[in-house]
Amino acid sequence: MCGIIGIIGKDDVAERLVDGLKRLEYRGYDSTGVATIHDGAIERRRAEGKLNNLVKELVAEPLPGTTGIAHTRWATHGAPTTSNAHPHATAQVALVHNGIIENFKSLREELVGRGRHFDSQTDTEVVAHLVSEQVEQGASPTDAVRAILPRLHGAFALAIAFREHPDLLIGARLGSPLVVGYGDGETYLGSDALALAPLTQRIAYLEEGDWVVITRDGAEIFDHDNNPVDRPVTISGVSGAMIDKGNHRHFMQKEIYEQPVVVAQTLRSYLRRMENQIAMPDMDFDLAQVKRITIVACGTSFYAGLVAKYWIEKFARVPVDIDVASEFRYREPVLESGGLALFISQSGETADTLAALRHARAEGQIIAVVVNVPTSSMAREADLLLPTHAGPEIGVASTKAFTCQLAVLAALAANLARAKGKLTPEEEADIVWHLSEAPAALNQALARDGQIESMAHLIAPARDVLYLGRGPDYPMALEGALKLKEISYIHAEGYAAGEMKHGPIALIDDAVPVIVIAPSGPLFEKTVSNMAEVQARGGKVVLISDADGIAIAGEGCMATIEMPQVHPLIAPLVYAVPVQLLAYHVAVAKGTDVDQPRNLAKSVTVE
Repeated sequence: MCGIIGIIGKDDVAERLVDGLKRLEYRGYDSTGVATIHDGAIERRRAEGKLNNLVKELVAEPLPGTTGIAHTRWATHGAPTTSNAHPHATAQVALVHNGIIENFKSLREELVGRGRHFDSQTDTEVVAHLVSEQVEQGASPTDAVRAILPRLHGAFALAIAFREHPDLLIGARLGSPLVVGYGDGETYLGSDALALAPLTQRIAYLEEGDWVVITRDGAEIFDHDNNPVDRPVTISGVSGAMIDKGNHRHFMQKEIYEQPVVVAQTLRSYLRRMENQIAMPDMDFDLAQVKRITIVACGTSFYAGLVAKYWIEKFARVPVDIDVASEFRYREPVLESGGLALFISQSGETADTLAALRHARAEGQIIAVVVNVPTSSMAREADLLLPTHAGPEIGVASTKAFTCQLAVLAALAANLARAKGKLTPEEEADIVWHLSEAPAALNQALARDGQIESMAHLIAPARDVLYLGRGPDYPMALEGALKLKEISYIHAEGYAAGEMKHGPIALIDDAVPVIVIAPSGPLFEKTVSNMAEVQARGGKVVLISDADGIAIAGEGCMATIEMPQVHPLIAPLVYAVPVQLLAYHVAVAKGTDVDQPRNLAKSVTVE
């Protein structure tokens, strides 16, 4: 979602601020802006749309100043217009904001009643006016921010610049991440370490409720109760080089192709090949005593969790509940004492999932987190951290993060089964073998890219597409439909194949392609029977299966996509590739913005 960068530098900072925004483009955004303090005035440049529009503004009107803030905005309150773009400013302050100020309406009414004038429709502008009022009444920047923070309800990361204090910035976080970067005579603020990577590797993560005053000499951090605190300075390890697409057309395509490598890297942390065992990080609780697991996630991560539910219940015989994070707290779930709550997130900062985690913690649950950012808020709050090793994922539609999540969840399911006494050493060795074969199978799946590209024109004209699957392939049908929706804007839905005759079959006609995910195995015959029901009603079927499955059921299909023959355990990882590639090539055929689809954000830091 929205991105923040702030710099107190030695030289003009506008160019470096824009470079930082480029690193934050992967989050998704619909407007951009920069503000600096120069010659006792606040100077701003803002633009709708992509960052190139802001660059043009800066070429036409360069922006001097050694202290500045910048922002990529994903619209919440107010349309994505220039007037609603950040930074927002008054005569005294300029600020940028990630998150949502939930009580902004009452604050705005109060401020308007005192004669304040608003230029935007955003919730953010109320913060600028609240701080400005304090400064106009004689408060120092530090006192002004200290006074207004308790009045803000919701989630926020803030970076604030002051007209009369050109060598100072103030940041604050509550529910949205913010990091401090330490340089040589310079200090920085950023949404994440990636934004600051070319500037510094020395960063400190603000904790929940922290706020910070930064100058060229460093940073003074305060906690929620305004007590001075120290936050450890760590080496981020994030490369200062810009992440590029290499010889790929889009980041999404590059990240699809990275999956064999990153899945192998991830599994290397969990598989002990010599001992034929699956290893978990150290934990201070007994996994064997876990009686129930609650999985909570959003979007693609939710579908990874749904696959994990099949695995855990099959192998470990432990009951699993699964919830969409945005619904979890509000249905007031019954959480048994000693239960394990498992949270899955690519960024580790997703607001809904983080709030659900804290609710589960308050209800006495053990907290496990599968996450791609080991320094994220969720990672730091976990009892059991299960990192993926996908590396930065720039494309908004998740690909390699998803398959790495599946790899970790498969390892967790097997480890839990062993702890529960449901897995013999021979069975565990078999699982280790099959998981270790997953990267090679992913490579074989990628070899079908050309075939999938050549059939994309069959799907691109459709207005509606259905995906069908059974068992662990049902979540893959949901994921395939989501991918197609996200980047091609074609309406698509995923269904359990056996549910078609209970309503959705009414949608079938010769204009609705049906993608059937059906590896040969225990559920193949049932799935093919459901597929035949579709074909009998004129449905145009694309069958994704292995050679055996296509030999049995491929006749009469509009197209087939052949996958390698794999064990059912790793089938979800392997079959992720064709649904990703199909969505990708259809989107390219339609000419949509594959890496930054409309209305979407990578890291959703608001509820």
